[in-house]
Amino acid sequence: MHVLKTCAACTMGLGILFVTVFVLSDAALLKRQAYFNRTAYLPCPFTKAQNRSQSELVIFWQDQKKLVLYEHFLGKEKLDNVDGKYRGRTSFDGDNWTLRLHNVQIKDTGSYDCFIQEKTSKGSVILQQTDTELSVTANFSEPEIESVPNITRNSGINLTCWSKQGYPKPIKMYFWITNSTNEHDEDMQISQDNVTELFSISVSLSMPFPDDVFNVTALCVLETASVKIVSRPHYIVLPEPQTDQKENSSWILGAVAIVFISVFFGLLLLLLVKKCLRKQEQPGIS
Repeated sequence: MHVLKTCAACTMGLGILFVTVFVLSDAALLKRQAYFNRTAYLPCPFTKAQNRSQSELVIFWQDQKKLVLYEHFLGKEKLDNVDGKYRGRTSFDGDNWTLRLHNVQIKDTGSYDCFIQEKTSKGSVILQQTDTELSVTANFSEPEIESVPNITRNSGINLTCWSKQGYPKPIKMYFWITNSTNEHDEDMQISQDNVTELFSISVSLSMPFPDDVFNVTALCVLETASVKIVSRPHYIVLPEPQTDQKENSSWILGAVAIVFISVFFGLLLLLLVKKCLRKQEQPGIS
């Protein structure tokens, strides 16, 4: 069905503010995802490409604020209408009818429209419109655990875990400790950079060392809407009670020595007594 449409962005190359155009097809909606600081691909697949050359068409992309990213005017790149924030950030793949948006930032998230127009004597006719919904994501760094040095049973377990430069906002971060069934997330903090809009997250843990245990393993878990990231194991080992062992060993050695000496002198006394008895029993000895 033909739809009558007025669009300020459809005036490129015509030198007027508004132009009435006929849309010959419904807009197609696509979804694409790009990584932070990488390249996004905004497709504009033209179903009638075999019948027309790009030198006969006007192809352009605009964002949700109607700012122009790129214009391919009758076979050549045209920068007159391109907004300054997109200059130097785009390149056109003519073989695949795709616009590459380089150095993608979080603020580039949103919807983009591609228009393919044909110029006629009566004005411009929109042959096709493609809407692309772009989402931008950034991978969080692997969670890292730091602990207070020189841990003792009295000092307890004191850990901090952090991860940074991710998007979208994380759901939660917590510790998992051996010999414990609880998720420890009592002190979790999330911050966002004002420039990059990336998130950082940290969590701290302070708890007594489990009784009768000399080593535990800690893991830090970061959960986002799409993934769960687990840190490398962090091993916490209490020093062996060497002083007590030495004292116990000394006491045992001393006790053994006393027993040995007592047995030795006991045997020696027994031998002397027997010897005296034998002398008394021999005849002719006075």
